[in-house]
Amino acid sequence: MIRIDERISKSELTYDWIRERIIGREFNPGYRLVLGAIAKELGISVVPVREAVRRLEAEGLIEFERNVGARVAMVNQDEYIDTMQTLGVLEGAATALALPLMTEADLARAQAINDSMRAMLEDFDPVAFTSLNEKFHRALFQRCPNPHISELADRGWNRMSGLRSSTFAFVPDRAPRSVKEHDDILRLIRENAEPLEIELAVREHKWRTVEAYRQQRTSS
Repeated sequence: MIRIDERISKSELTYDWIRERIIGREFNPGYRLVLGAIAKELGISVVPVREAVRRLEAEGLIEFERNVGARVAMVNQDEYIDTMQTLGVLEGAATALALPLMTEADLARAQAINDSMRAMLEDFDPVAFTSLNEKFHRALFQRCPNPHISELADRGWNRMSGLRSSTFAFVPDRAPRSVKEHDDILRLIRENAEPLEIELAVREHKWRTVEAYRQQRTSS
């Protein structure tokens, strides 16, 4: 029994280690993951590395290519759009369900994050801005009582990690409007608007970014 617990702990450690490097873009899309090298780096056997890789594959962060093996997933443009549209639906529902459990501290944290995003507009850093954007949305749906919806939203963000640094790099003109829409969402929550109105506001906010991205692709 102790050995099983240790194995699970090592698998979780490896999962976090690899995921952080994918999200931080130390491991870029297409980067080949050599399981033996990772095991040696962490001082563990290949078994927990394999378990961690399988978990990351299920989340869409890693893919297997014939004659190559495991590599960081290549997220194409159409998949990005599909994922963003799906995430808009999931985040809208998760935020609406979280409303009864949301605290003033939650709202204050979300507001502080959005204020940081606003301050960044003058000296724009798309990577840092996108990271803050994720934190803002997670602050709103973190108390969602439905674990299935929360998990799906988490997976949506994970799937986009391959394009994490590119979201607002592709549509920098969208950033000021995004901050304004965040303020509008927070205002609706503070005014106790109908949950459906808030859900649709979150969804439309995400879909506007998709539309801006699509237009950018068409014009380029």
